[in-house]
Parts: sequence; structure tokens; C-alpha cells
Amino acid sequence: MSINYELNEELLQDCINIANGLFYPLVGFMTSSDYHSVVDDMTLSSGEVWTIPIGLDVDHDSYIKALESKQLALSFNSKQVGLIEIDDCYIVEIEKDILKVFGTNDYSHPGVKKEKNRYKYRIGGKVIITDNSILNNSLKPQETKEYFTAQAWKTIAGFQTRNPIHKAHEHLQRVSLEICDALFINPLVGWKKVGDFSEKAVIHGYETMIKEYYTGLNIYFKPLRTPMRYAGPREAIFHAIIRRNLGCTHFIIGRDHAGVGEYYGKYEAQELARKIMAKHDLGIELLLLSEPYYCKKCEQMVSDKTCNHSDEFIQKISGTQIRAMLSDSKRPNTIFMRAEVADSIIKLKENKFIKG
Repeated sequence: MSINYELNEELLQDCINIANGLFYPLVGFMTSSDYHSVVDDMTLSSGEVWTIPIGLDVDHDSYIKALESKQLALSFNSKQVGLIEIDDCYIVEIEKDILKVFGTNDYSHPGVKKEKNRYKYRIGGKVIITDNSILNNSLKPQETKEYFTAQAWKTIAGFQTRNPIHKAHEHLQRVSLEICDALFINPLVGWKKVGDFSEKAVIHGYETMIKEYYTGLNIYFKPLRTPMRYAGPREAIFHAIIRRNLGCTHFIIGRDHAGVGEYYGKYEAQELARKIMAKHDLGIELLLLSEPYYCKKCEQMVSDKTCNHSDEFIQKISGTQIRAMLSDSKRPNTIFMRAEVADSIIKLKENKFIKG
């Protein structure tokens, strides 16, 4: 007996990322054993590091039907796109699991809020795509690896961001280019919270930066479509695994990676990274870089490893302030953001470059 389930955009994207190999070694949505192992121990049941649960949540009626079924047909916009070979049907304790994954169950946390609104009923099993058209224009590890090989790049640093480029990000990127042969700028353009920059603003800002300042450098730019979880330390490791699968040899983790508000410590993601690296081989080297800021005495971007001047000289970059200024059609000081990048985003205001 086969039943059908209508996917939302994010579950469809999970299917695509599983099928493409971005979520390797996953070949389907997690079974109960993998789900609970990830939630409790940050590893799959096989022992391989994995930090974010990837589960298919379904309504109660679909769950009851799945208990007696071997397959679950997957549809999007009422058109079948794939199926799941059902291995497991299970129920999760959402409140308990959220606390372990996010470190908080505060409903004000955007990732927590989103997770609390999911069904507790889950189906695990291998994903099989039956409509290959949904894979068109998606990010494919095979293609990125082939590109890196064709360029004769041996070491590639992956850079994750959900925002347009500012001077702190530029500093980290240029440092990575001193360490590696190339830089893969791979901004996340999936679901994000209200108030974050839109996909168009992020891409437009980076295209301008590459044209004006990164021309001729060993830089590859392509977006990653997957939802932001805002899970801080755990999501930092998740992001590293994805970039490993894409062919990166290194991955940058800076200040408050994938964080939001005051939920995570400044370098909590780096602390988790060190703990995991001490026990496991992730297959990718993590570049744990200090927060860049502008020093008025040094008159340049520095970090606490390269500058020891007192606080009176330090000017830190605030993403919140940059968003507020751009929203008001004001160009941030050029010590914080390139003028051309700011102007390219301000021009998009009529298209609402901040997510509402």
C-alpha cells in the first residue's frame, strides 16, 4: 500500500539536498535510531558526526496510514516528485529535543519557534526522486568538486553567511585566501527569520563585491539553499559537513556562527568544534578565526590576536546597525562596508531587501 504526502518548500529542499549528496551520508530522512542519536550524542547511529536532525514530520492521519505502508509518495504543488521507502515511523518529544539541539526552548528563538510548530510524528526511510526536474539548478557536490579539480585547487576554504558582505567578513575571507588555494563563498539563501536580508540582497551584494574587489582571485561563488536553523554551535558543525561534501578542505567558523540574539556565547561554536575534532575526523579542517573589528589606532581591520589596543580605539561591526542604516537608505561608514556593496543593496529597497 502506498500513500501520498504533500511537502512544503523546506521538506522539498531537504529531499533535494539528500538526493544530491549535500547531506551525505544521509540517504533519506532519519529513522528513530539516527534521530535520537543525533539529538543526544551529535552522531548518527553509525558513530559518524551529525549535529542537526533531518526528519520528515507528518500529520496524525498520514502517520497512521504510514504504519501500515511500505512507501510514502511525496508531492509538491500536487505533483509527485519522489517517494520514501518507509523504514520507521516514530513519535518525538519536541520540547525535550529542542532543548538539546538549540540549548533553549524559548519561543522567541526563531529556530525554536519553527521547530515547535512541526508535527511530532516522523517517518524515516530512503528518499527516491522520481521527478529529476526538481534537481535542476540545485547545488550539486559532483559539480563543485569537478570545478575545483578543473581549477587545480588543492585546498578550498568554505565560507558560510546569511548576510551581504561587510568588512569583517572580507577580513576573514582574505585571511583564508592566505591559507588556502581558493575560497568558496557559499551564502545560505533558504528560509530565514523576519528582519534578515533577503536572498536577492545577499547575492547582489556579493556579486558587486566580486566584480569590484575580488576580480581575478581564486573565488567560487554559489548559494546554498537550506533553511537557517539558528542553532549556533550545532549548526556550525552541520554547515562544515555540508561544505566538506561540496569539496571544501577547510571551513571558517568565526564569532557566534549561526547564532541569533544572545542565546549562544561568542565563541561557543568554536568550543564545540574543538571538542568534536578531538574525538572525530570530520574530513575537513576547521579554521577557528577571531572576530575582526576596526581599530582606530591601527587604522585597519584587526582581531584580538593582532591588536591589543584599549577599547577606546575599537569599533566593532554590528550587522543589526548595518541593516538599519541600509533600510533607511543610508550608506554605512566605509570602514564597515564597501560603498559599492552598500549602494547595490540600497538600490534594491523597492524590492524589500529585508525579509518581512
